[in-house]
Amino acid sequence: MMYTRREFGILTLAGLVRPTTSAKATVVRRSFSEGGSPDTTTMAAAADATVNGVRVGVQTYSFRDLPRPPGGDGIDPVIKAMTACGLTECELFSPQAEPQFNAGARGARGSRPPAETQQAREDLRKWRVETPLDHFGAIKKKFDASGMTVYAYNYSPNASFTDAEIDRGFEMAKALGAGIITASTTLDVAKRIQPFAEKHRMVVAMHGHSKVDDPNEFATPDSFAAAMKMSKYFKVNLDIGHFTAGNFDAISYIREHHADITNLHLKDRKKNQGDNTRWGEGDTPIREVLQLLKKERWPIRAYIEYEYGGPGTPIEEVTKCLDYVKKALA
Repeated sequence: MMYTRREFGILTLAGLVRPTTSAKATVVRRSFSEGGSPDTTTMAAAADATVNGVRVGVQTYSFRDLPRPPGGDGIDPVIKAMTACGLTECELFSPQAEPQFNAGARGARGSRPPAETQQAREDLRKWRVETPLDHFGAIKKKFDASGMTVYAYNYSPNASFTDAEIDRGFEMAKALGAGIITASTTLDVAKRIQPFAEKHRMVVAMHGHSKVDDPNEFATPDSFAAAMKMSKYFKVNLDIGHFTAGNFDAISYIREHHADITNLHLKDRKKNQGDNTRWGEGDTPIREVLQLLKKERWPIRAYIEYEYGGPGTPIEEVTKCLDYVKKALA
């Protein structure tokens, strides 16, 4: 039985697809919450997001510098960029689904916004809580019409978020058709997210950085472990570049914790808190990680996150990164 690209995307979100290198794809009905072993069935499908068995996509933060229409959101530029790059699956960076607001409107991890930006923060809060979910449903339709899948919604609560904002993030993610939420947050705020993850029965994958000296940050294996103890719905969105910059071994961590990793962010950084570099010039084992995913066939997505500030446009640089991925998986 043949499936349309849209049907395949829906099945992907429902079951975490693990396609093969042939015209067939294996659907992994794997419940992160139950922690069981994968139950697989085979279906015929065109695996647009798959490179030799590894599902490849993009964190749309990579397109953060693309201009957006005045007063509008950044969805159309993102879809056009993904089309130009030949990408069909993404982790959607939440500010691109929201109107532009003044600096400081989003707050910051571990702190509340200063008084001078409080009004902008309140305006954004009001928009989030009061905007009809049809807005996000319309975004989903745009991605669907383009043959694209929003696998994850990158919504990152910080100390300035109200409970209503946290709760609304789950509703937004569902309206977008996202299978999970990814969050750049802190351990303190994760405790506030936990009851809403339980309420919505939705996985939240914690995104790590390299601030290894701050015990409230997600940066170390211990910090990820602490989150996963809070809830069966808390998992890991491992950024292998930041993990390497913090002097941790991405290969070993993935081998040991692959069952709890939803998706990876691919970037190249040097060890000892080194800079982002063009791919292949840093210390991050991008090629080795991709080869590991290919060999083991774990249903872990590998998402490009362009941060190094190359000479080309974001579309040109993301395309270079995608070429690197394809060569690594050849």
